[in-house]
Amino acid sequence: MALFDKLRAELVDIVEWIDDSQHTLVWRFPRYRNQIKYGAQLIVRPGQSAVFVHQGRIADVFGPGHYRLETKNLPVLSTLMGWMHGFDSPFKAEIYFVSTRQLTDLKWGTSNPVPLRDPDFGSVRIRAFGTYTLRAIDPGRLLSELVGTDGVYEAEEVSALLRSIISMAFADVVASSGISVLDLAENYAELSETLRREVVQRIDDEYGLEIPQLYIVNVSVPAEVERALDARASMNAIGDMNAFQAYQLGNAMPEAAANPAGGLAGAGVGLGMGLAMTNAMGGIVGGNAGGSAGPASPTTPAGPPPVPTVAWHIAEGGESVGPFTPAQLAQAIASGRVGRDTLVWRAGMNEWAGAAEVEDLAGFFAPQPPPIPGA
Repeated sequence: MALFDKLRAELVDIVEWIDDSQHTLVWRFPRYRNQIKYGAQLIVRPGQSAVFVHQGRIADVFGPGHYRLETKNLPVLSTLMGWMHGFDSPFKAEIYFVSTRQLTDLKWGTSNPVPLRDPDFGSVRIRAFGTYTLRAIDPGRLLSELVGTDGVYEAEEVSALLRSIISMAFADVVASSGISVLDLAENYAELSETLRREVVQRIDDEYGLEIPQLYIVNVSVPAEVERALDARASMNAIGDMNAFQAYQLGNAMPEAAANPAGGLAGAGVGLGMGLAMTNAMGGIVGGNAGGSAGPASPTTPAGPPPVPTVAWHIAEGGESVGPFTPAQLAQAIASGRVGRDTLVWRAGMNEWAGAAEVEDLAGFFAPQPPPIPGA
């Protein structure tokens, strides 16, 4: 096998890299004992550079083109090896092809939440992710700082390092921007460009890499913060809470009427609670309308008088029991304590009557079918 490789090295005199990958940054040309035939043809395609390395030192760098490897085209390597004009023997050198085109569809993201002091919500934690492109602009520096002696160096091998650098730069950029979490989305374009320049400044001189494009695709907050934001948006959308309660009560009344057995009982309870809450809120608003807890101004008109509460009495064991509010009486009917024939009375009635016979309470009881003829 070694003899076959040696013979092939002597016969093949074309040095080239047909790049069929999408994320390869550096590829080392394989040759038996690193012997390159003097006078061989070097083909460097667009988007590539060829770097000659001799005894651990970077010698010559070739851009796109077609070259014949001889003394006049290898000035640095010829000096290192001490060639004389006309030297016609194989020479030892490692040839690395470096991709100088943009490598696309590379992704970045924050592995841990980034704490941020938000002007609206205080201290919050955010996550972000996006995409970027990568390109080698200094093949020599890339080889010496990252690649070393690897035969193939993929973009994924440097992506972990780049993700860390991008995450650190993202935290600095967002913190210094002073933009609220709610306004980040409309500033993605500006923040993306600022972040790209910050990352390029950190990797250009050190690793010989460039990021031509970098985009922030999404910035998110924890689930509990999202729920708080949704609740805040809902409250802003509702606006007048009293009007919203009246609207809900109006929608609930037809549904309650369609279900006399339990719906009206629940509606009665809800109505009582709603009135109590409305009165309480009205008292708070009325008492603090001027920003103080002092007595109301004489010029301030008094609120509407309270709605009189109907007091019901029921007959139990031959005695009058009560009084009951409408909500309490509705609960008694729903629980079965008050039936169709239970005698009830309130102010304004001439005498006691069965609950189902009272117009105000008839809706609580389902109508009874008439007797079957001839039964």
